[in-house]
Amino acid sequence: MWEDFSTDDVTAPQWGRREFLKMSALLGAAGLFAGHSLSARAAAMIDLPFVNGERKIIPAGTFPQKGEMILQRVRPPLLETPWSVFDRHIFTPNDQFYVRWHMPDFPDHVDVKTYRIRVTGLVKKPLEISLEELLHDFPLREMAAVNQCSGNSRGFVNPRVNGAQWANGAMGNAVWAGVALRELLQRAGVKKGATHLAFRSLEKGMAPFPADTRFEKVLDLEHGNDGEVMLAYAMNGATMPLLNGFPVRLVVPGWYSTYWVKMLTEIEVMDHPGTGFWMTKAYLIPDTPTGYMTPGEKGVKMVPINRMKPRSFFTEPGSGARVAKGHPVQVGGIAMGGSTALERVLFSADGGAHWQKASLGHDYGPYSFRAWQASFTPEKAGTYTLMVKAVNRQGEEQPLQGGWNPGGFMYNAIEHLPLQAV
Repeated sequence: MWEDFSTDDVTAPQWGRREFLKMSALLGAAGLFAGHSLSARAAAMIDLPFVNGERKIIPAGTFPQKGEMILQRVRPPLLETPWSVFDRHIFTPNDQFYVRWHMPDFPDHVDVKTYRIRVTGLVKKPLEISLEELLHDFPLREMAAVNQCSGNSRGFVNPRVNGAQWANGAMGNAVWAGVALRELLQRAGVKKGATHLAFRSLEKGMAPFPADTRFEKVLDLEHGNDGEVMLAYAMNGATMPLLNGFPVRLVVPGWYSTYWVKMLTEIEVMDHPGTGFWMTKAYLIPDTPTGYMTPGEKGVKMVPINRMKPRSFFTEPGSGARVAKGHPVQVGGIAMGGSTALERVLFSADGGAHWQKASLGHDYGPYSFRAWQASFTPEKAGTYTLMVKAVNRQGEEQPLQGGWNPGGFMYNAIEHLPLQAV
């Protein structure tokens, strides 16, 4: 693990447009779900570390283009990345990158020859852009960024809330390749008075949602035009899996993945923040500095979820590991700054009484995972509580205890890891 995580010669996945076009045409014509069933096959079991945490581990090939995954739900598919994957990779392999869809009605294949992204609304020149035009007519943008479900780690929230009871695997890190959104906006020409951008998916309403409930997320125009928000058509040097948004998904670095619209098909430039279900009813958090509130509290103003919080995790040693007293123990894992770059990672071997600065691995950019590593020597036999916390460049750090909101969103409590010295 440490050779992979801590050396600076680890390179990001490489990618080429020619190979992408060949693969896209092949996949678009064949239909990615051909010959696959969305029913889980025979599976092993895993017990995630919270109440009612038993889940199936489905074998590779159960879902198209996906390897072994933790099954949270079949339809719409919710697939969690096994934690062992993060021990081996800074960039999460595409075939084990987590999956989260909201509605069960989305295409099981996309014909890249007819696929278009429309730019409409308050623009001087409405656009319909093909995938080939997106690849050839605009400058290439590449960025390493963590995509994290806002409900990641919801299973640890206390008191318990409704929603998918994820452990820590509803996240992934990738190098995204595509086009900066502002390139399309410049070509379309934004009219005076425009303030917001609505992004719509091929994902459509189906029970229990109204038939006309399209998946739509909205960003401020200034944010969408910042040069970082992008339309990605490749991840980790390869064609994006259909279940992760093929052929194009929005990438909003530093924000939770509800804004990373999959199968993007329309961008509307508007003069209002949107009135759709996914901005006004779903994914709301308390309008407080932390986004948290007291369970049962009344009259709390709610606002759309937005920026990610910093997080850090242990990948080695495993929980409950036994080590020899008097000998150095190597510990480490991954961390991210959330909405801005990671500044430092702090490690404690005594339950938070004392902290030491961990060493950081290669920096792939402000929105990527970074490896961290530290060591300590347990002088006596007994149980040690290891802790780790991330601090970002805005000075925001992880809290000792996880906060609460009705959606179980944005959990980022300091990780605790028991270790036994003998």
